[in-house]
Amino acid sequence: MKKLTVFLGGTCGESTWRNKLLKKLNNKVEAFNPVVDNWTAECQAIEDEHKKNDDINLFVITPESHSTYSLFEIGVEAVKNPKRTVVCFLDGENGFYFDNHTTKSITKIKKDLKDLKVEVYDNLDDLAFNLNNYAEYISSKEETL
Repeated sequence: MKKLTVFLGGTCGESTWRNKLLKKLNNKVEAFNPVVDNWTAECQAIEDEHKKNDDINLFVITPESHSTYSLFEIGVEAVKNPKRTVVCFLDGENGFYFDNHTTKSITKIKKDLKDLKVEVYDNLDDLAFNLNNYAEYISSKEETL
């Protein structure tokens, strides 16, 4: 059975979005979580391979983010591989919220990403629903070959 492979990029640290999303995904989605306790060059190489080869490069950004690198990754992937790039901005995650200025910036980023034909979400439920549906579609296509 062909599974939908998904790279889970975006906010790290204490954020819990990955665990929440993984609980919502069906068994036809194989998600790669790059978060490890001890980041090494080998970890970076494995992450780079997943970003290069997985079906979907997903980036979830929350107000808990302390790094801007994920925004750079989104920009690169949106231009290089818009059909493989999916982005979700979560406001109100774990009691953290984007300020008004950041919210205005995110609104513009979402519009620009959509103009590039990148799928954009603002909650994990809709994101998981669509990933699961796409995984079902891929699985059914393989079964009919």
